[in-house]
Amino acid sequence: METELREPRGSQADFRKFLTSTNERKIMSIKTLRKRIAVTATSALLAGTLSVMSAPASYGHAAAGSTNTETSVGQVAGSGNTTNTTTNVGSLYVATASNTSAAARASTAVTSAGVGYTGDCTGADDNGLSKGLLQKDTSSGIGQSATVLPGAVLALYACSSTAVAWIVSGGSVVGYGGAAGESYSYSSDNKKAWSANITTSGGTGVGALWTAPTTVGSYTVSLYTGFYTNSSGESVISTATLGATPETLSGNITVSVVAASAGGSYNAGESYCQAVRGSTTTPTSNVDDSGTNANGVDWSIDFALNDAYAADLDSGALSATATNGALLAFGTAGSTPVAGTASNITTTGTGANATVRVSQGTAGKAMTTTVTISYNGTVVCTKTVSIAGQVAALTVPAANIAIQDLSASAGSAFWFADGTSRAGTFYVVATDSVGNRIATPSTIGTYAVDSATLGTTVTAVTFASGSLASSASSSSPLSATVGVHTCSDTAGTQKGIKIKFTLANGTVITSAPFDLSCADDPYTVAASWDKASYISGEVAKLTVSFKDSKGNVPNNVVAPGASTISVPGMTLVSTTGAADAVAKAGGKFEYTYTVGQTAGKYAAVVDFTGALVYSAVQNPSYTIATGGDTTTNAEVLKSIVALIASINKQIAALQKLILQRR
Repeated sequence: METELREPRGSQADFRKFLTSTNERKIMSIKTLRKRIAVTATSALLAGTLSVMSAPASYGHAAAGSTNTETSVGQVAGSGNTTNTTTNVGSLYVATASNTSAAARASTAVTSAGVGYTGDCTGADDNGLSKGLLQKDTSSGIGQSATVLPGAVLALYACSSTAVAWIVSGGSVVGYGGAAGESYSYSSDNKKAWSANITTSGGTGVGALWTAPTTVGSYTVSLYTGFYTNSSGESVISTATLGATPETLSGNITVSVVAASAGGSYNAGESYCQAVRGSTTTPTSNVDDSGTNANGVDWSIDFALNDAYAADLDSGALSATATNGALLAFGTAGSTPVAGTASNITTTGTGANATVRVSQGTAGKAMTTTVTISYNGTVVCTKTVSIAGQVAALTVPAANIAIQDLSASAGSAFWFADGTSRAGTFYVVATDSVGNRIATPSTIGTYAVDSATLGTTVTAVTFASGSLASSASSSSPLSATVGVHTCSDTAGTQKGIKIKFTLANGTVITSAPFDLSCADDPYTVAASWDKASYISGEVAKLTVSFKDSKGNVPNNVVAPGASTISVPGMTLVSTTGAADAVAKAGGKFEYTYTVGQTAGKYAAVVDFTGALVYSAVQNPSYTIATGGDTTTNAEVLKSIVALIASINKQIAALQKLILQRR
């Protein structure tokens, strides 16, 4: 009995459900993917944002042993001395001068009676000596910091036109200076000292000695000024309000008392080393000059070695070594020592403001060297620097060789389009033995063509003085010299041209042979698309090609002239062609477009029928489709039903064959 195969009931309805569920899953998967992409992008953005953190600010430090700063209203520490006669209140300073005596000394000058200050604020710091001071920052306002040993004594000084109060959080304070005959009052714990009055006629030098606690910790030393003026014209302080609501906080120092000094040993965080061209007066950073020095131009490695408190180190053994035969010499930063004669050198010093001069081991030879500087056997600086050698090779990049016009020698700046406005037909790049580009001013040598390589097509090659390479940067067009060749009235190619560069010492460097060509102006034009049809959103490229009157690729120095180009359904993105532009390699212009959303068949209009081009207007055609899958569900269902029917027929045929074999 023959079995009949039938299409399952409701197959079309079931299939529609299948299609619907499949589409829904696709839509859901796309939504899920978009969400995941959004989450990933957001996470990456947050990670990028959080990773860009502000670096902590660095602060200069003045250590014990430097020079005291003269008192002046608003003056920053280290800026010098000026006479002060203003009535404004100045800043708070700490005496940082070197102290070899057994005790500290007050900063303000006193009368013979031992009290008061004679004169204005000038020189108020002359006598000040602190004891046990390890470090002091360079500020003079209310955000100062200092580091001292237990029991240290700081000599403080300032300029004031009002009564003053010295208030400390620990230790004890003794006040000095003020008007003649001035005396200070003190709290029972000696943490407050205040002047009874100060006349308001001009600034007055005031000072104090603060003795630090012997307990390690953080303490504050403050100067308050600006109290009220009584009927006698004197600025006075009310004992009842002292320490409660003083009018102005003029200076404040946060002092760290430490158990032992961290000074005297090299500290990388407070030291500097930088590789520079020339030399710095005082090294203040670790920022190196970049790039390669020209042949014969030495490097300076300037350094300043300090301890943890930014103080100079004691004199010690300094040594420097260099790789690859570089020659070294020690000196003082800001000066240029005599060039060295060895790659390993030693000297004695503090490294406070020093330099190492780095020279080529062999004159004219390219060199890269690593210089290592040590202090008492500890490596304190390592720098790698390079110096180029003399010209060792000439290269003529093939991509930059233009075809010259017949009977011409001018070249074109539009051919290079490098922003330098130099007219020519080819580049020459000079390099040293390791490939560094070399600037080639006339002072180091001269360019010329090897006359034996000229002929009847190319009759001359010249190099204008303004066309010589003036940069050694490979990213700069000025690192190439521009040359121009002269053509006869016959089109063709002169093969085997060579360029020579003669150094000042007589050495001649010759390029590899290359070809130079000559041709007539653009005469005919043809236009074509990179594809016959496009989908909306694609990028299309239109190429316009030229030939001269003999069918040769035309020269690249005469512009084809103005044109009219219309491309329906597309938007121009970029072009190598313009009214004053010259044809690029192969005698071509290229135009790039984005394809629009309107489907249809189109033809462009390319009109170069100007003074130099005589061919007809070109109309290259193209087709635009909207893209995407345009098949309907009904068409898909119809195809599936047909496929099922075909399968049923094949199964039936197979069953019939099986029954026959029985």
